Amino acid sequence: MTLEHEYVEGAPDAPVLLLLHGTGGSPADLLPLARELSPDSAVLAPAGPVSEYGAARWFRRLAEGVFDHEDVVRRANQLADFVLEAREKYGFGDRRVVAVGFSNGANIAAALVLLRPEVVREAALFAAMSPVPDPPATDLGGARVFLANGERDPMAPLASTEELIRLLRERGADVVTQRHPGGHQITADGVREATKWIKT
Repeated sequence: MTLEHEYVEGAPDAPVLLLLHGTGGSPADLLPLARELSPDSAVLAPAGPVSEYGAARWFRRLAEGVFDHEDVVRRANQLADFVLEAREKYGFGDRRVVAVGFSNGANIAAALVLLRPEVVREAALFAAMSPVPDPPATDLGGARVFLANGERDPMAPLASTEELIRLLRERGADVVTQRHPGGHQITADGVREATKWIKT
């Protein structure tokens, strides 16, 4: 397999959650969140392959909030290929795969939907921003995305989040948003709304 990861089997009638941690995180970070969002789901939790001063990330950045867009594309394709390998290895077949990401993990999940929707067409994003400036005009009809973002988030500015929403909707994705007054965090309200969204 191309990425270090953890896999926990779940019920065959529940979606598989692809957990994508934030900067400096690990595959175990979002396991408690997964149990809240969909307790019966299988969990596929890879580790970010990029090291930034020892902190695991999903792609390189040139400065705070400035992404290396070529690396975003490369790493999104790497992650998509990993999901395809895992689908075969662990035998979850045609089950729904829902990417669940926080911060840097939410950004790579957004890139995954924009760039490789044939692999992942559903994502619950917490503290996300636009990962690539000009993604292909792919048909995202049938894709579903939930976004929860803070109005005072210095790391994922609302302007960039709104740009991501625009890119997704222009391509036909169904986008549900939940805005909270806080900063760079996952809120209880956001988890509640995401849980409802996953069940629909």
